[in-house]
Amino acid sequence: MWNKLKKMERWQQILVSLIIGIAVVSFWRGLWGLFDVYVSPSNPLIRFWFLFLAGFVVLVGTHHAVKEFG
Repeated sequence: MWNKLKKMERWQQILVSLIIGIAVVSFWRGLWGLFDVYVSPSNPLIRFWFLFLAGFVVLVGTHHAVKEFG
């Protein structure tokens, strides 16, 4: 993928990067929206702590995976 992107013209690289950026932001916005609806919608404090802890566990897990495989 990286080699294909490097071979594109500059305007194509910018367009592809913009499309990928919008897709990533849309994905995360949708995911957070689902969390807002389904994970304790009446109590945002519980939802925020749950998301904080879930994110922390993912970051710690991926950090250990990167250290082990990298």
